[in-house]
Amino acid sequence: MSDTTETTESGPVLSADGTPLKRSLRRALRAQKMRALALIAPLLIFVLVTFIAPIADMLFRSVENQIVSNTLPRTVVALQDWDADSGELPSPEVYEALYDDMFLAAEAKEHTRLGTRLNYEQTGISSLFRSTGRGVDDIGEDHVDALEDLDEAWEDEAFWYTLMTGGEGAEPNTALLEEQRRRLADLTSDSFAGEIGFVPGQAISELLPQTARAYTAFALFTVIADEDVVAEEEPWEAVKVALIQDLKAGADVAGYDGPGAAELVAAQQMVADLPPIDFKAAFLAEDEDWGAIENWKTIQVYSPEFTSGYFLNAVDMQKGPDGPEARPENQQIYIMLFQRTLFMSLVIMGSCILLGYPIAYLLSNLPVRTANLLMILVLLPFWTSLLVRTSAWKVMLQQQGVINDTLVWLGIVDDASRLVMINNQFGTIVAMTHILLPFMILPMYSVMSTIPPSYVRAARSLGATNWTAFWRVYFPQSVPGIGAGSILVFILAIGYYITPEIVGGTTGTFISNRIAYHISSSLNWGLAAALGSILLAAVLILYWAYDKIVGIDNVKLG
Repeated sequence: MSDTTETTESGPVLSADGTPLKRSLRRALRAQKMRALALIAPLLIFVLVTFIAPIADMLFRSVENQIVSNTLPRTVVALQDWDADSGELPSPEVYEALYDDMFLAAEAKEHTRLGTRLNYEQTGISSLFRSTGRGVDDIGEDHVDALEDLDEAWEDEAFWYTLMTGGEGAEPNTALLEEQRRRLADLTSDSFAGEIGFVPGQAISELLPQTARAYTAFALFTVIADEDVVAEEEPWEAVKVALIQDLKAGADVAGYDGPGAAELVAAQQMVADLPPIDFKAAFLAEDEDWGAIENWKTIQVYSPEFTSGYFLNAVDMQKGPDGPEARPENQQIYIMLFQRTLFMSLVIMGSCILLGYPIAYLLSNLPVRTANLLMILVLLPFWTSLLVRTSAWKVMLQQQGVINDTLVWLGIVDDASRLVMINNQFGTIVAMTHILLPFMILPMYSVMSTIPPSYVRAARSLGATNWTAFWRVYFPQSVPGIGAGSILVFILAIGYYITPEIVGGTTGTFISNRIAYHISSSLNWGLAAALGSILLAAVLILYWAYDKIVGIDNVKLG
């Protein structure tokens, strides 16, 4: 004993291979954890990819709003100083910035996507952007024609390329190039890496900043989107309009001695006699809706990269210049749909409990052989298509259907007063109760089959009536099965959309039907994501409340 103590006190305890015992234990425990992690890794990856990632993407889409700032970057910046409550239209500088943004967006075919996004908030903007995209290249056409008539060089692709690169040995303006790379990447979802065959010259960029910016965008788009050679393509009309604007702004072309110096001097003398390009009047001529303050308010309100507008729309509100405000009464539908979804899901859950409990009780108290045969009837609906079962109920419940025909034949209902049981809440409740009933029966049966019959017999032997023995002894032990079935049926019911769509009509549809509509028809994925997020939050809150009241640990599946 003393030898052992001395050995322990003289140093750490060693394992058989001479390693300290603590280190060996830590190593063994770490290896055991790694093996366990490797075993669950496939399942973990599957859950992350198919469950966590879609939910995260849904939550992001419900607040993401980068399309406005990416498509109209200069316009968004120019609109920051505009007072939406002033009653006046934005300044001419805003319209000029809109021209620059709209031209590039039209070339990238992104103006229609932006119009569709803003049309969710202000009806009519989609057609406004679509029509303007077709005619934006006509703005400043007279000035461009005058420039081209002055000298054929302004129609020559090689001349423009030499002018904008500044000739050999000129310092390149890589900062401008990177700025336009990012802007075009936002529009086309491409990453512009590698050599593009064009870098704007520093001198010409400082002399003609708007022209250099526009030509750089044209060059990048030509190489990446059109896959053409920059020096072999004539610049866009927007580049020539930008040149005219730079020259009229007083660019010091007289002190410039690079390529195209003489042509620039002559062009500046010519444009001095031309009237300024009125971008505001040009846009109003393209579409008078550019004079509607509501459209500009919508662009300004939804210019941030992230927005609460989708969630506000999901609760029948909207995002205004002064903050959240209620939508018009004729547009308030989502709160009503949420209430209807929760109410009908609870009714369906209650119907399944009332119908499923006696069936589960009967199955659990029959001989095993008979119970197994009857269980086949419970499972039979799983072997039939959901669409077929729902369509069958549509046939049975209609006014000329089997149920009404039977009631008329029995004399219970007059032929002229057949019951309306389809395309309403009643049809949805009946069809979904039938579809979800097995999900209630199976958990209750699995729990009831574990309750010893001797408990009820003992209660009866002590003088309890059949009802007292059932209510005081049997029923409390079956509550975990009811809880499991209720959670299962309620969560399934709250997210159903196929059955309500077929048999629900206008009064029996759920919020999930609107979510499906926005995903597949209106393509308003942001609003669909917001509605889905609210539905998910409601389910989690109800789950939390159930855990607090009943206790999730009391839920059993047998």
